[in-house]
Amino acid sequence: MIMKIDKQFFIDLWEKMKARWAKMSKRERTYFIITVSISTVILWAFITAGIITTNFNRNALRSGVERQELQVSSMILTETKDGQKFWEIFGETGQYSSEHKIANLNNVVGNFYKDNKVEMSFESTKGIYNEETQEIILYENVFVVLKDETSLKADKLVFEIRTKVLHVEGNVTINKKNAFMATAERALIDSEYSRFKIMGKTSSKVYD
Repeated sequence: MIMKIDKQFFIDLWEKMKARWAKMSKRERTYFIITVSISTVILWAFITAGIITTNFNRNALRSGVERQELQVSSMILTETKDGQKFWEIFGETGQYSSEHKIANLNNVVGNFYKDNKVEMSFESTKGIYNEETQEIILYENVFVVLKDETSLKADKLVFEIRTKVLHVEGNVTINKKNAFMATAERALIDSEYSRFKIMGKTSSKVYD
């Protein structure tokens, strides 16, 4: 619906305002001017504040990703249930992104547990904890020691948190003092942390 207002309306309104102004005393005119001035300032401030708030919200949205990335030192991640610890990983420094739910760690050490006892310890130059895929990934100078003193070196280790299985790959070397040594392209360590399978191009030597 469109309302149509002719010019005469405004002319009559203007005339009434002039007549009212003429009847005002000097004091009333002063108060009127002050009131109009204050109202104008308040309106201007309200509009300006709205513009500033809008710009701030836009800037906040633009910089939201930056705020979600947290640089930290001495980051510790662990999984426990009913008082039983399953694994823990410590990074000397790290970065956590809440948007991607990923923690990047440097100079990593940690343990895998069974029945609250350490079954395997590890260290690496770098590591990743991915909350979405439920994986711990170690890479660069990966070194692992099992509870029976079997040691393992590799380029990369992927721990599937759900299955507790470890996938190892890249220049894999497995060694048990005075027992055996093996090399492989890939290896698989079972969820009991007691048996492993070597795959790809392999070699092994058993000591007498």
